Amino acid sequence: MKKSTVGVTIVLILVIVGLVGFYAFLTGRAKTEAQESVMTPVQQVLSRDLAKDYPATVKEVVKYYTELEKCFYNEECTEEELEQLGMKARELYDRDLLAINEVDNYLLQLKTDVKRFKDAKRRISSISVASSTNVDFFSQDGFDFARIYCGYVVKESTGQSVMEGRVYLLRRGEERHWKIYGWESADKVNPGED
Repeated sequence: MKKSTVGVTIVLILVIVGLVGFYAFLTGRAKTEAQESVMTPVQQVLSRDLAKDYPATVKEVVKYYTELEKCFYNEECTEEELEQLGMKARELYDRDLLAINEVDNYLLQLKTDVKRFKDAKRRISSISVASSTNVDFFSQDGFDFARIYCGYVVKESTGQSVMEGRVYLLRRGEERHWKIYGWESADKVNPGED
């Protein structure tokens, strides 16, 4: 009787060790697959479906746009990815801004700007969008507009960082979404004037 109990115990231990080993193997493989499936910043930004998940506030629109800009200027993108990023940015543009930026010319200009920025060995270190309480809302010609400040810290090829400010102007469209109407360097804008 004792020999059979010892035998059963040994078999049971071997089965448990086998199961633990098999579980460890599967867990290790799953971790490897998960690490391989981590999305790049470009893929993350492109994965957002603006038809279903359009940014709800002025700040969120500009914040998403700056994420696109970081991908334009900081990431190594294929030409196809750069075009996809450009088309995603256009989804945030007001119809009047789209009208003066025909797709082919826009994409050509975007590629030229990105190449110039990267050739100068510049990099966007950080971007800060003003808080939602600092949005300047106003109405004009029957439309609702909003202005918001955005600060860019750009690292130059010399290693120095330069602060650049931009003021975005957004207009609320028929679908009640805030769309980028335009922007200008902050030093050229006087927020007190409408």
